[in-house]
Amino acid sequence: MPLSTPVSAPAPTPAAAAPSPVSAAYARLTEVFPGLRVVERPPGEPLPEGAGWTGTTRLAEGGAALDAFLAWDNAQVLRDHGQRARPDVIASFGLHRYAWPACLLITVPWFLHRRVPRYPAAHVSFQRALGRMAVRVTDFACLPGDPAVRLPGARVVADEEALRAEVRAAVADHLRPVLAGFGPRMRRGPRALWGMATDEIVEGLWYVGHLLGEERRAMTELGELLPGATPPYVGRAAFRELRGPDGAPLPTRDRASCCLYYTLRPEDTCVTCPRTCDADRVTKLTGTAPSTTT
Repeated sequence: MPLSTPVSAPAPTPAAAAPSPVSAAYARLTEVFPGLRVVERPPGEPLPEGAGWTGTTRLAEGGAALDAFLAWDNAQVLRDHGQRARPDVIASFGLHRYAWPACLLITVPWFLHRRVPRYPAAHVSFQRALGRMAVRVTDFACLPGDPAVRLPGARVVADEEALRAEVRAAVADHLRPVLAGFGPRMRRGPRALWGMATDEIVEGLWYVGHLLGEERRAMTELGELLPGATPPYVGRAAFRELRGPDGAPLPTRDRASCCLYYTLRPEDTCVTCPRTCDADRVTKLTGTAPSTTT
């Protein structure tokens, strides 16, 4: 299921804060993936609301703001597929389209600069039509020897494994209230919801790693980040390799959850879906048939 961006009227972009320890990572992210831009707000200034902006705390409340957020997904499905999707499918699509970029707020600075920001829900706002996220950076974890250790909000951790634990904790702390807000509409239990969170972490950074020309490193580091037995996450990065008709390696993985796109097009499952057999994966990955990507 693609993270698509509709055509809409421009909305004002909030004024950016001075560069922070994660600014360079976000600038690099936008260079390779223009569909997402992260704007940092100065300390003390409110996050944007209105003009298409929705605060993450509003989504976590599960009320009118979430209704409006999911109405976008409902309209897109009706426009693109000429049919209505079940309410739980719409909620699953909406969660994906929030969680995928939200995870990148944390994983990209870790991957590029070994810095892990913490974002409570109150410190993020999303403008989905333009692919914008506004954030307030207050504290971050880093390794000894990082020049950023002298900056306000820095927390030094001992080593790479400790920093990976910070990534897992930062994503979990941000997504936990969001999953609570979406969960009742999705008809999924906690294990399934955290399986989705696992997939959003892995597939977001895997995709960005490919754009950066560092796909293999992204796969290796995601395998170390999510090796399994790291609650609340379910499963592991689960990368494996297939072979194309010419013997070329084809990286793939097995998702811990299902995005439910098959409910709209049963014949067109995602390439990493547990429902997709290896032969079909090879066909999709070698471009000999249309493929739906998550």
